[in-house]
Amino acid sequence: MRAVVYKGPFEVAVEQVEDPRIQHPNDAIVRVTSTAICGSDLHMYEGRTAAEPGIVFGHENLGIIEETGEGVTTLGRGDRVVMPFNVACGFCKNCTAGFTGYCLNVNPGFAGGAYGYVAMGPFVGGQAEYVRVPYADFNCLKLPEGTEKETDFVLLADIFPTGYHGNELADVRPGESVAVYGGGPVGLMAAYSAMLRGASKVFVVDRVAERLQKAEEIGAVPVDFSQGDPVQQIHEQTAGEGTDKGIDAVGYQAQARGEDREEPATVLNSLVETVRPTGALGVPGLYVPRDPGGPDERAKQGMLMVAIGRLFEKGLRVGTGQCNVKRYNRQLRDLIIEGRARPSFVVSHELPLDQAPTAYEKFDKRIEGYTKVVLHPHA
Repeated sequence: MRAVVYKGPFEVAVEQVEDPRIQHPNDAIVRVTSTAICGSDLHMYEGRTAAEPGIVFGHENLGIIEETGEGVTTLGRGDRVVMPFNVACGFCKNCTAGFTGYCLNVNPGFAGGAYGYVAMGPFVGGQAEYVRVPYADFNCLKLPEGTEKETDFVLLADIFPTGYHGNELADVRPGESVAVYGGGPVGLMAAYSAMLRGASKVFVVDRVAERLQKAEEIGAVPVDFSQGDPVQQIHEQTAGEGTDKGIDAVGYQAQARGEDREEPATVLNSLVETVRPTGALGVPGLYVPRDPGGPDERAKQGMLMVAIGRLFEKGLRVGTGQCNVKRYNRQLRDLIIEGRARPSFVVSHELPLDQAPTAYEKFDKRIEGYTKVVLHPHA
């Protein structure tokens, strides 16, 4: 089959790789009809992780079941399904508690597994014509038949639940104000989710014009940090109080304001100042224990200069960690089915698999309106 294969920093290629096969009675083989490029994929693409050449990318996958193992009981050939990026067993201590992003069985020695991602287990990615899904009864979410709302449903694999998860971490409640730092796909989904949860006012901080425009289109207040301190801009629009809640949808590759360099802790420190005393922060943005491309030695070891004194002084609460997709994907799916949510507004490009190398390059450079790319392997 054809698949997107990592070759080295800033290089991927579409190559022939081995077809997936049933390895366990609980497996399913899915013919991938849609698979999205994630901002997290860019960390590997840029050489900012320990990913080795040869890994097949892709953890945001939707498709049609082609084959099931004899132990699969609730799914059959022809079912349309979307898979959480988390690979989970469904029965370990963490899974039964709802923490499917931290499964204790699928990736021995590490809490959590995912498709096509460094250190997240042996699971081949789905930016390919087919993908193997372990523990299929647990990991597949059934969708309505047909092709309707395909680009909405594929976002259930990661970014829609992850944006919602940011709100859950921050405990966003109806009537509250929220500052979302980062206007990429997850940031836009966080802002959108805040509105679904009844937030009264949502700010989105970024400097990319297309992202800020998207934020404004969904009713958020765009804040361009290239035009001035975002903390000050938000305080001026909240009577000097700041917001009730804040969400970091950027992570460790945050850019210093007014400079062409990275400052990994700048978003966290800006949120500490943006959110009012006794508020809360949700941090779904990715931070890593090691960053080969970090701007200094401490950053390379995942050690950041965070304003912990101010955070303590203001009595702020902080929630962190990757999304446990299965906590949210069924409910978010039903919102899509009923027309209450249309997350596909973030999708800028739908392309055949062969155009993945160009899509990666342009998405990484944030050019030509590339905000979210969905690949169709069988187009």
